[in-house]
Amino acid sequence: MARLKEVYNSTIRPAMQEEFSYENEMQIPKLEKIVINMGVGEAAADKKKIDAAVSELEAITGQKAVKTKAKKSIAGFKLREEQIVGCKVTLRRTQMFEFLDRLVNIALPRVRDFRGLNGKSFDGRGNYAMGIKEQIVFPEIDYDQVDAIRGMDIVICTTAKTDEEAKSLLAKFDLPFAK
Repeated sequence: MARLKEVYNSTIRPAMQEEFSYENEMQIPKLEKIVINMGVGEAAADKKKIDAAVSELEAITGQKAVKTKAKKSIAGFKLREEQIVGCKVTLRRTQMFEFLDRLVNIALPRVRDFRGLNGKSFDGRGNYAMGIKEQIVFPEIDYDQVDAIRGMDIVICTTAKTDEEAKSLLAKFDLPFAK
């Protein structure tokens, strides 16, 4: 079992039940999934760029990445419908907890000029979105093998009903929110 899952079951669940005084155990918010998305705009010109991004995302997450396609054509971006523009991975269960553990304890401390995560990046339904500007903060990526610095979007989906509950849950998972 993942270390963070044990922490959630033994420490975080009772703390959340006490803090928000839930009547039923099923009301306690939990992590549902983590979606990591990498947009690769230059993939329109060079197919090798998307392959490099997919392999890096697979190395970071330990799971097969899916290539994402454009939904509609946009002439200003030289983009055609169904053209590959990025890749994404959806993590659940054990992989989700392992990734969150590595994100909080290894990757975020390696980010340059890091002052904490924005506490206002919730969507109103208990989901949190953040961006990382460089994929090289993850130890799985070999800096010498990287052809380009790419960022990624990370969305943490919870079963919390409000942003306040979700922020409390994520803070208990030691996500470093800015004061």
